Amino acid sequence: MAANIVSCVACGRRNRIRSQREGIPRCAACHHPLPWIVDAGTEDFDEEVVATVPVLVDFWAAWCAPCRMVTPVVERFARDHPGRIKVVKVDVDAGQPIAARYQALSIPLLVLHRHGKEVDRRVGAQPERAVREWLEPALPPPPSVTSGA
Repeated sequence: MAANIVSCVACGRRNRIRSQREGIPRCAACHHPLPWIVDAGTEDFDEEVVATVPVLVDFWAAWCAPCRMVTPVVERFARDHPGRIKVVKVDVDAGQPIAARYQALSIPLLVLHRHGKEVDRRVGAQPERAVREWLEPALPPPPSVTSGA
């Protein structure tokens, strides 16, 4: 998969995010934690779903209207909590083996992981408040801006 590009919420610099299991991605300019949002396919999903922070897998499709409502909510949540959650987006059409493994029969499907293992899931479009109330208790404390990655 191509490298994912995200903008730093602190300084606005665009940064390339690479796969990593330990630590969290940080801005190359100001070292602030970055929103960790990546696309994953069949070849890199297993690597992307393991991290030191909770991982939210968003199963979606371009043709799915409810998915287009949930995606901005999920991405906003990641931007609001940089360094505390990783979002892995899986297009069910391109990643059919992954969708089948997770029995993603209805989308959008949000699956929460810790240490590479599923701990909870939500199916269907939900209001932003419900998504936040579900995810916020799972988050670790905010990372220090000065600590290393």
